Amino acid sequence: MKLPRAIRLDPSDAFVFDRAAEPGQWVVSGAFLFDPAGELTPKQRVALRSGLLGIEDFGWTTLAVAVPATDTEVEAATQTLALAFVERLGAPSPDAALQAAREEIAFAASLADHPEGTLIAVRRDVEDGGIVERFRTLRRREATHAAPLSPERVFQFVESDEPDDKVDLAALLAQKSPP
Repeated sequence: MKLPRAIRLDPSDAFVFDRAAEPGQWVVSGAFLFDPAGELTPKQRVALRSGLLGIEDFGWTTLAVAVPATDTEVEAATQTLALAFVERLGAPSPDAALQAAREEIAFAASLADHPEGTLIAVRRDVEDGGIVERFRTLRRREATHAAPLSPERVFQFVESDEPDDKVDLAALLAQKSPP
């Protein structure tokens, strides 16, 4: 089985999210944290639109990578998430939290059902009063004799079913949240 793990290819997550997920931890969708009708700060809107949730620190990451997970790691991730559901979100019982965590981890595993090393990203939109998630993957392009990959180009973006998005990082940084 594979699970998505937080990865940071550049420092932008630290600027665009209230809390950036530390790389290396398991991630889940995290859409359950958002109320589609709720008021959000600019950084919370970015998390809603494009964040994956780290289960250890409840920080956000833009990208995750599909990596193998042992049964022991899957169970530990499930228990960590269940505990967070109780402590952070006030789950009605440990059993309810464990059931919800199992469902989230199973969904995360379905997102990571790609070749090892595949990058995973999400785009969320609020449509008809609900949150719609669209996941996409980025994979390493294979080298050919005509165009070998250089070491500094580990990942290259390849065709996607999503339209091009324009993100103005300078404008996002200018919208700093109050301390």
